[in-house]
Amino acid sequence: MRQTELFSKTFKENPKDEKSPNAQLLIRAGFIDKLSSGIYSFLPLGLRVLKNIEKIVREEMDKIGAQEILMPALHPKENWEISKRWGIEEMFKIKDEELGLGWTHEEIIAPLMKKHILSYKDLPKYVYQIQTKFRNEPRAKSGILRGREFIMKDLYSFHDSEDDLIQFYEKIKKAYSNVWERCGIKEKTYLTLASGGSFSRHSHEFQTVTPSGEDTIYICRSCGVAINKEINEGICPNCGKENLKEEKAIEVGNIFKLGARYSEPFNLRDEKGNPVLMGCYGLGISRLMGAIVEISNDEKGIIWPVSVAPFSIHLILLEDGIKKKADEIYAILQKSGFEVLYDDRIDKTAGEKFNDCDLMGIPLRMVVSKKTGEDTIEIRGRKDKKIRLVKIKELIKNVEGFFQ
Repeated sequence: MRQTELFSKTFKENPKDEKSPNAQLLIRAGFIDKLSSGIYSFLPLGLRVLKNIEKIVREEMDKIGAQEILMPALHPKENWEISKRWGIEEMFKIKDEELGLGWTHEEIIAPLMKKHILSYKDLPKYVYQIQTKFRNEPRAKSGILRGREFIMKDLYSFHDSEDDLIQFYEKIKKAYSNVWERCGIKEKTYLTLASGGSFSRHSHEFQTVTPSGEDTIYICRSCGVAINKEINEGICPNCGKENLKEEKAIEVGNIFKLGARYSEPFNLRDEKGNPVLMGCYGLGISRLMGAIVEISNDEKGIIWPVSVAPFSIHLILLEDGIKKKADEIYAILQKSGFEVLYDDRIDKTAGEKFNDCDLMGIPLRMVVSKKTGEDTIEIRGRKDKKIRLVKIKELIKNVEGFFQ
């Protein structure tokens, strides 16, 4: 994409009403726009990042045999009355209508699967969606980490035995770990014990450590297990040692063994009358995007991991007189399959272009200037300090090496 065709702009100053790094950087870099408290538009660059995250999540969910569907965001009151959750404050209610906006989908998936699970032979089943959800969040804050409207992957599993549920629960842990690794946050993301659902003493959260996190966790220095503050008993429940350190963190996912909590009220049973056991597994897509920015930035801007970056390469035309050379390099890169943002603007100074490039955080910068000559181009990784000069005839080889 040519940057002259990109409608979104960058900003020099942080928005006055945003304190979290993710909101400040994403707004300044032109990835998102704030409409109201907890409500954001995703602009072209931001949407590309979201789609890349979604692709990673889909691939990992598909690997474990989950099937993707899309359920309504508009929920009838009667479903939530069956589970006795209609009065919950998190749900937006539509005035004068017996409808609510979905912030989770247990009340919708259970009666749906009742039509398709008729026997134990139909089990197990794993179903997920990636969908916009709505939460009546009274204290929307921290940019896209805690919003009133957000994008989430929620998966629901259905089993004929506790053992089968436990086995799938472990598969989900691994699948989530793969997502964190591919999104570049695994080193700072901990599987965290939290208060249990209706089926077990503990559920699990996935917490990413960052100074601006809104949650508090305790990490055991001895065994590496993390515990949410709400269940901290002063000792590690895994190894029994009093060797915990306190950290601030962002919850990027959670998993629960629901048991028969929702299958019983909706009469989801096998042919023998046994309630189908359920699990639910949430992962915040837009929240994950914000978490990546929170832990991957410097004083100049965002540093996107290659896997989720809006473009792989930021090609910068430094002077108008060598536009033909820059156009040719742009064509070469596109033909070789690389996604390129081409800064072909002629009304910006070199300093403005470099500042925008660092702010946007695209992994590899290329600069075309008169200084480099006819057959050479300047390249530098976003995380690197050293600039390299590369012959154009060897450019693709060098780029491929950078991304390996």
